[in-house]
Amino acid sequence: HQHDICDKKCFEREHACESSSSSWRRRGATSRVRMSTPTGTVTDATEVLALTLEKPLGLILEESEDGIGGVIVQEVNEGGSAYECPAKDRLVQSKIGSVMKEDVTTLGFDDVMSRIIDAPSPFEIEFIVKASEGEVSEGSEGEEAPTYEVGSTVSILVQQPAETKKPDITLEAKVGDNLRKTLLDHGEIELYRGLKKKLGNCGGGGQCGFCAVDLVDDEGVWGERSDYEAKMIGRKGDPSSRLSCMNNIVGPCTVRTL
Repeated sequence: HQHDICDKKCFEREHACESSSSSWRRRGATSRVRMSTPTGTVTDATEVLALTLEKPLGLILEESEDGIGGVIVQEVNEGGSAYECPAKDRLVQSKIGSVMKEDVTTLGFDDVMSRIIDAPSPFEIEFIVKASEGEVSEGSEGEEAPTYEVGSTVSILVQQPAETKKPDITLEAKVGDNLRKTLLDHGEIELYRGLKKKLGNCGGGGQCGFCAVDLVDDEGVWGERSDYEAKMIGRKGDPSSRLSCMNNIVGPCTVRTL
């Protein structure tokens, strides 16, 4: 009986969260994995999967019965931003570790849901998942896909349009950092070209499309862009174009500013 009540509460809370948020989805393919957390709940068999997700998440949550507290992901529903993440299958039966860097592993169900509802969109959320032994890239039997540890340094070659008369620049960036912020941190790179982009950009909220860049080469580790990115970039955009604000760095790449 208690399980049924929890299921009902979970549905009502998740529905409230989804109905109060904006309708667009954030690309969930970008993830960061680390092996430590302040809660001490990570073991040799688990790790922390850190995501930046837009509401609605599309998660069905249930109160944890481990005697510690927190909530467990029971389902990942199509239509939410979590479903766009390549690691969505790993989220099922995972425990939410933190919301906006706040440890929620010992909080009650209502408190965790309040943290999620009150968080901005997009926001940072961490899941305690089973440790991965490495993934195999699609279409390549036995061939391991390249992976890069969060915090490790990778090279990003930034190509700039010829008309800007600005040279190509190679950056040393950290895996897990936001691509837009990384580009803006280097004054030699003109991400927003022209007054319209400079004055009219949304500040990294994923709603203007002005921070788009062409992903020229990603060594096969960046994954597919989301449907939302394709819609914002429009038909005139290159199929390789990405919204830099909606992509965290997952490995070395070559990008071209527009």
